[in-house]
Amino acid sequence: MDSSDNLSQEQSEQRRKSRRSFIFVCLAFIVPIILAKMALEQQWFNYGVTNQGQLLDKELHLKDLGLNQLHDKLPEGQKPWLLVYNLPSKCEQQCIQLFNGLSNTYIALGKDMKRVNLVGVLNSELSEQQYSTIDIKRWTMTTLAGHAQLPQELAPVFVVDPLGNVVVSHQPPASADELPSFGKSILADFKVLLKLSRIG
Repeated sequence: MDSSDNLSQEQSEQRRKSRRSFIFVCLAFIVPIILAKMALEQQWFNYGVTNQGQLLDKELHLKDLGLNQLHDKLPEGQKPWLLVYNLPSKCEQQCIQLFNGLSNTYIALGKDMKRVNLVGVLNSELSEQQYSTIDIKRWTMTTLAGHAQLPQELAPVFVVDPLGNVVVSHQPPASADELPSFGKSILADFKVLLKLSRIG
């Protein structure tokens, strides 16, 4: 009698444990779905904001900028993304700091570095001393073709996709203290673009 009672208790205890496990498993699958549905319906997140920089209002292509040489000689399917820095006519200390900050942002791309080229657009010659203070090996230095000029509304730092379209631009900060967060903004944009894109 006692042994059957004990057996019955053990079985009911096992059933309770099994039921509890089943409920936990169900909750693990159902709760995230319910939360995701509520997030969409209640608009808990601002889904429209995916970029840290400025999206362009009008279409701009490398050939419009006098920079088509950056892609022209490369076969289709091998054209990289470009992170372009249009240097000021006088490249002083902040220009050099930004140059090196962009190099660090490029390195932070990790395995995606091979999908991106760094491009510096020269508007005047850099001195030997300036060249010695920047990580020039990572950069392709170029000038605008012919009498081309970059649009004034285009910020000095911009991203070009493998099809040659300017995607987003970034206005450099006024203070050197803001350069790390500026680099993080560009990195955040690039990570989204590279993740969503299958080209380049």
